[in-house]
Amino acid sequence: MVFHPNVIIILLSAIVILSYLFSMLSKAFNIPSVLLLIGVGIAIKYLGRYYGYVEQDVDKLVKILGAIGLIMIVLEAALDLTINRSKLKLISNSFFSALCIFLVSMYSISWMIHTWLNVPIQQCLLYAIPMSIISSAIVIPSTEHLPEQKKEFIVYESSFSDVIGIMTFNYIALNDVLTAQTTFHFIGNIALAIIISAVASILMTYILSKIAVNLKFFLVFAILSLIYALGDSIHLPSLLIVLVFGLLLNNSKSIFIGKFRRLIAYDNMDNILMMMRSITAETSFLIRTFFFILFGYTIDLPSLILPSVWELGTVIVLLLLAVRFIYLRLILKANLFPELFLMPRGLVTILLFYSIPASRQLQGFNKGVLFFVVTLTSLIMMMGLLFFRKDKTLGADVESAEAG
Repeated sequence: MVFHPNVIIILLSAIVILSYLFSMLSKAFNIPSVLLLIGVGIAIKYLGRYYGYVEQDVDKLVKILGAIGLIMIVLEAALDLTINRSKLKLISNSFFSALCIFLVSMYSISWMIHTWLNVPIQQCLLYAIPMSIISSAIVIPSTEHLPEQKKEFIVYESSFSDVIGIMTFNYIALNDVLTAQTTFHFIGNIALAIIISAVASILMTYILSKIAVNLKFFLVFAILSLIYALGDSIHLPSLLIVLVFGLLLNNSKSIFIGKFRRLIAYDNMDNILMMMRSITAETSFLIRTFFFILFGYTIDLPSLILPSVWELGTVIVLLLLAVRFIYLRLILKANLFPELFLMPRGLVTILLFYSIPASRQLQGFNKGVLFFVVTLTSLIMMMGLLFFRKDKTLGADVESAEAG
C-alpha cells in the first residue's frame, strides 16, 4: 500500500509537533522524551500491522540518522562549553570520570556477557562498549534545572564519554587481535585526528568570520560531515574534529591571541555563535525525534517479556550504577545526587549496536536487552532528577520559612 504525498506530509508534521509536546512534558515532569518517542515508534509499527501495511526495514535509515545526529549533538554540546583556567579542574575531573567509568563498565559487562553466553571475550567487548557510554543526546537536554557546576560536569562527562566510547569501539571492531602494534596504530590515528581537527577547525573558524553570506550553517555542517565521513572511512576518530571545532569556535577570543587575533573578524563572532547554537539545537532536536521513533519501530515487543532479557538487562544496569557509585564516592569524592543517576544510554549506544560487523555478532544476544538498558537507565535518570527538584523545592521552602 502506497501513501499519498499529503498523508506523508501530515504524518511528518504531526510527529514533529508531537515531539515538541513531549519536550514540554519532559521539562515539566522530568519524563525523558526519548521514551515517549520510542513508544510512538512502537505504536506506528503495530498500527501499521493492524491496518495491513507492509513492515519496512529501517535499519539503514537508523544508522544514517544516528551518524548525523551524533555530529549535531557533539557540536551542540561543544558550542556550550567554555574553556579557561578556572575550569581546568572541572574538565579534568569530568574527563577522568568518563574514561575510568567507561573502561571499568566495559570490562565488567563484557565479562558478564562472556560468562552468561559462553562466547569469546572480544566479541563481548563489542556489545559491552555501546552499553558503557553515557548518552549526551539524552542527558544534556535534561540538565537545564541543575546548578551550573553540576550541569557543566555532566555536559563535559557525557561528551567525553561519547568520544572515548566511539574511538574504542572503532579500535575493537577493526582489530580481530589486540596487539601492541594495533594499539600504537590506534594512538597514531588519534594524534593524526587531533592535528587534522586543529587545522580544519582554524580554517573553518576563519572562513565563518570572513564570509559575507548569511547562509553559513549548512556549509559548515556539510564540511564537518564530509570530514567526519572521510575520517571514519579511513578509521580515524573523526568525532574529535567536530568536538574541537565547536570548542574552538566558542572559545575563539581566548584561543586566538597575539598575531592569530588578526585572522578572525571578532565583530561577526557573537552573531555567528548565536546562529550556530540556534540552528544546531533545532536540527539536533529534529534528528533525535526521527531517530528514536525509527528505533522504536525496529523493536520486537515479544522479545522484551523473555526472562533472560530482564535478568541480563537488570544485572547490566546494576553494574553500571555500582561502578558509577564507586568512582564518584571513593575516587572523585563528589556529591552523588543527582550525578549518580544521570547515566542514560541512548543514541550512541543504539548507533554502535547497529554498527557491529555481521561476522562479529552474537547469535545468543537478544536485541531486547539493548532496549531494556536504554529504557531502565532513562527511568533512573528521570527519578534522580525528580527527587533532586523535590529536594531543592523543599530546601527553598525551609529557607523562606526560616526567613519569615
